[in-house]
Amino acid sequence: MPRWIRLSIFIGVLLFILALVGSAIVVPQLRLLHLLQALIYVAIILLTRRNSPWGFGVAVFISTAWNCLNLFVTHLSLAGAALLWSFIQTGHLVRSPTVMVFVGTLAHFLLIIACMAGFLRLRPGKKQWYRFFGGGLLVLVYMALIIVVAAPR
Repeated sequence: MPRWIRLSIFIGVLLFILALVGSAIVVPQLRLLHLLQALIYVAIILLTRRNSPWGFGVAVFISTAWNCLNLFVTHLSLAGAALLWSFIQTGHLVRSPTVMVFVGTLAHFLLIIACMAGFLRLRPGKKQWYRFFGGGLLVLVYMALIIVVAAPR
């Protein structure tokens, strides 16, 4: 696997976990949810290091779902980008959890690109594609379960 792919996956995971931590510090009610969510990204690192189609599927599906939710449904990514730009201009940061959503969005774009490139370099056959989609389905089910169990009410 080329170094840029491994490094991009690592940076994407690191950035997203930092966004989770930053958000959990400011909004304590999210700590359990974010801890359970961070386990997904630990699995991504472990599985993609082994060139597992499951791991690449997990990364692409969770990243795509999260970005679609925050770009097209909640619009928090765009709001976070605007707040970050305002911070750069004024030096005053407001609603830092929303900025963390934007950081998470960037991290997920990096993960999508790197994990698709990594998976396609495997020259996947039918069995690998099933595993890729299986990993994606499993992570979406896991995410739905942790939201039901750990999301603040």
